Amino acid sequence: MTVTTLAERGDLSRAARDFMRTESGSAVLLLTAAVLALAWANLGSGYEDFWHTQVALTFGDTQLALDLRHWVNDGLMVLFFFSVGLEISREMVLGELRGIRALAAPTIAAVGGLTVPAILFLLFNGGGPAAGAWGIAISTDTAVVIGVLALVGPRCPDQLRVFLLALAIVDDIGAVAAIAIFYTDDVQVTSLVLSVVLFAALLGLRFAPFWRTPIYVFIGVVMWLAVLDSGVHPSVVGVVMGLLVNAYAPRMRDVMRAQVLGSSFLLDPSPERAMAAQAAVTEAVSPNERLQLRIQPWSSYVIVPLFVLANAGVVLTGETLAAAFTSPLTWGIIVGLTVGKLVGVTAGTWVALRTGLGRVPDTLRWGQLIGGAGLAGIGFTVALFVTELALDDEELVTDAKIGILTGSLLAAGIGWLIFRLAGERGGQCAPSGLPVLPPRPWRPPA
Repeated sequence: MTVTTLAERGDLSRAARDFMRTESGSAVLLLTAAVLALAWANLGSGYEDFWHTQVALTFGDTQLALDLRHWVNDGLMVLFFFSVGLEISREMVLGELRGIRALAAPTIAAVGGLTVPAILFLLFNGGGPAAGAWGIAISTDTAVVIGVLALVGPRCPDQLRVFLLALAIVDDIGAVAAIAIFYTDDVQVTSLVLSVVLFAALLGLRFAPFWRTPIYVFIGVVMWLAVLDSGVHPSVVGVVMGLLVNAYAPRMRDVMRAQVLGSSFLLDPSPERAMAAQAAVTEAVSPNERLQLRIQPWSSYVIVPLFVLANAGVVLTGETLAAAFTSPLTWGIIVGLTVGKLVGVTAGTWVALRTGLGRVPDTLRWGQLIGGAGLAGIGFTVALFVTELALDDEELVTDAKIGILTGSLLAAGIGWLIFRLAGERGGQCAPSGLPVLPPRPWRPPA
């Protein structure tokens, strides 16, 4: 069975199912962290003071000092972007983004979902002090979208999950590219050249006949320091390293070798044979999937909720709300996330299907696709991330965060409404392969 056929049927690889299960579970923690951040900022005290606490690492005469928020945003979030890079790499080699037809529809839909919100945002803010913050309105939060889809989606959401997962991955590529290109100020050429040399070293190691995690970790840390010093945001390091980690399907010779060495250990359970069997089992699975298994839970259950806790806190008073809802920045974000994503993703999907460049699973209907386009307006994690990069003025940051929270809530409501009105009409589940039972009553003829 070809990969295209799998995508058309809505079937997912085991790794992709594990990824989406983790993302769905993390959505609950992410939303909980957002509520805690809002409560801390409004009911408690010292929210901003805590996250501005300075923490320094000292190596002899060299010191790296950042506040807690920047350690989370510039340090821990690199692991989040690393897991994004791993997922992109794996899906392009083994999964839903393999093959032109499987890739075309979600790619064109994602391009529409990136372009239209940015245009709408600039209609509100072009020439103003927040014009450069258009990147806030373009991102889709994979974890929250998959989690909300499980709650409000159609009766048979599996095929729609496939489409939205592929769309969100392409969306992540666009958002990271925007961060790297448009949200970099001063560039230190020496540090940037060093990071390029280290990138070349990682690229060369990709073709080495072995995998040594300590080597990659060392190069990755030095590369992170170089990129951080260069002025380019270090999130790029995470994505690049994830893309360079090999992904491949288990090879039969490796599986047979693991079986032989495992049987050898059963016959003679010595430490040497145990180590050989363990190494064979490990090598039978690609480094990409091994790292994804280790990093994805930390990224989804710890790093992203911690990021939201550090960035989602905004003081909600009558004054700040009144200022926000008269601000073109807030309305640019709200309209971009709700109208822009809905129109852009729907139009991109229509173009892909109309021109024949791409296809979607046969069991999907337009009501479900439009509902998914509505949910794509839930922009949370990366939107907050871009806010911290694009805006310096505290009032504008507050307006932006209120816009993100409001727009994401409205996008979830719009998706729910579309599913209730049109998402179930004409939809059908993917065939399970089981025989269809005849209609009742199940009695032998007289």
